[in-house]
Amino acid sequence: MFENKTIQRHLDMLTTSFGKDIVELLQDPDVIEIMLNPDGKLWAEAYNRGKYFTGIIFNDKQSANIIKLAAAYHHEIADYEHPEISCELPETSARFQGWLPPVAIAPTFTIRKRATRIFTLDNYIESGSLTLEQANQLRTNIKERKNILIAGGTGSGKTTFANALLNELKDCQDRIIVLEDLPELQINAEDCVKLTTTSNVSMRSLVKGILRMRPDRIIIGEVRDGAALELLKAWNTGHPGGICTIHANSPEATISRLEDLVHEAVSTIPSRLIQEAIDVIVFMNRGHDGNYKVSSITELGAY
Repeated sequence: MFENKTIQRHLDMLTTSFGKDIVELLQDPDVIEIMLNPDGKLWAEAYNRGKYFTGIIFNDKQSANIIKLAAAYHHEIADYEHPEISCELPETSARFQGWLPPVAIAPTFTIRKRATRIFTLDNYIESGSLTLEQANQLRTNIKERKNILIAGGTGSGKTTFANALLNELKDCQDRIIVLEDLPELQINAEDCVKLTTTSNVSMRSLVKGILRMRPDRIIIGEVRDGAALELLKAWNTGHPGGICTIHANSPEATISRLEDLVHEAVSTIPSRLIQEAIDVIVFMNRGHDGNYKVSSITELGAY
């Protein structure tokens, strides 16, 4: 009972520290991301207008208080010796990443909200971000249980597009296991299990463990370390039809990036394993107008 009161008190204090401006942005379904820079300026990104300066400026004390309260809610400490906090915000499930000095010259944080809209492949076609031919190709890839790697830079729309592909599985009868660091992927399949990493359970451990849970398809929000090796093994041993995102600067650099991640786990790169496990690379980028676009869809055999 006492712990519940403490949690509620921290939640109330965190909400108060946000102030009405951030609360309104969190409640606005059009807003995707909220970014506070060290200079105190609050930026936002929205579906309908891209990135923009909100006109709001926070002082260092306000900013630091938000970061410390976000940490306190999760029973963590944010101070000079513990300057980073990465967590999920209560109630909204938004992803919070905050930094304090000495890592940053002043408090700074970014809040990435969980998607409130699922953009379908048809939506991408309507917006001109995907051709009908590309959409049909991807639908065929999914039906044929191809393993799809969605690549692109930061903020290129990889997760949003992964949700569009997952929407194609909504009537699927496969048993689907979804692994993430923070919950961002959305899927309405009937037989679905979602797992997230913790400070004690790594993505690599999750990938190893779920092989005992009889998955038909394995979906990973993002691969960013040696877990890439376990994913390749899983996709290549009777669990085809997976989807995963990865940071890369170009379609050609995607495989090199994957090799670098695998190299964190083993000294010798299993090139043949990569060739056999990855079937399709979808590369995303973002235009000057702020819209996400599928720039290429490549069969790995074309490399």
